[in-house]
Formats: sequence, C-alpha cells, structure tokens
Amino acid sequence: MKIFTVVLLCIAALPAQASETAITQVQDSYRTEEGSAFAATRGKSMWTQSFIQKKSGKQVSCATCHTADLKRAGSHIRTGKTIGPMATTANEERFNDPAKIEKWFLRNCKWTLGRECTAQEKGDFLSYFQSE
Repeated sequence: MKIFTVVLLCIAALPAQASETAITQVQDSYRTEEGSAFAATRGKSMWTQSFIQKKSGKQVSCATCHTADLKRAGSHIRTGKTIGPMATTANEERFNDPAKIEKWFLRNCKWTLGRECTAQEKGDFLSYFQSE
C-alpha cells in the first residue's frame, strides 16, 4: 500500500516538475549567453513597462494582453483570444516545452517590444512567472 501511495504522489507531482525542469533548462541556456543572475523583480518591472508598438503606434505592455495578475487569464487585444495564466502555480502546462517557451518569447517580444528579448530579459521573466 505504501508503494502505491508513493507512486501516486510522484505522478501527481509530474506536471509541476516538468514545468520546473523545462524552465530550468531554458534558464540555464540563457545563463550561458548572459552569465548574470535572473531576478523576478526585473521581470515584473518589465512586464508592466509600456512600449510603443511599431505597427499600431499604440502603447502596450506584456500586461496589456496577459494582465498584471499572472494568476488570471488574459485576452489578446487585437484578436480577443483567451490567454491562459502565466504564473507556473496557476498554469502548470504552459512551461513544459523549451521549444514552445522560445517560440512564444520570440513572437511576443517582437510584437510588444519591437525586438527580440535578450537572454537576461527572458530569464528575468521566467523567474517572475515562477515567483507568483
């Protein structure tokens, strides 16, 4: 009976572990590029910082679509499509695939900032997502 309980507990922990593993793997690659420690406070600051979007000329931030509360769902300002919560505690499935993490950073940084995010910025964002 004890072995069965341990197995169930391990299975229940898998999504969170997978998320943590993928985030750690991606952050390790960013550390190699930048060599600096990541900070959730910098990620949070940049999350709400406004940028002028090149295509529309509108002021936008990451929070414009994703919301300032990482535990809540947001919606894309142009399409209205629902965007799941960004906090790893609220959305365990969001950060399970390093390739998808990179894909969405590339797309969203270019859309919001008008450029790719640096490795430091991406690492800071991931730290912020884990802190909430």
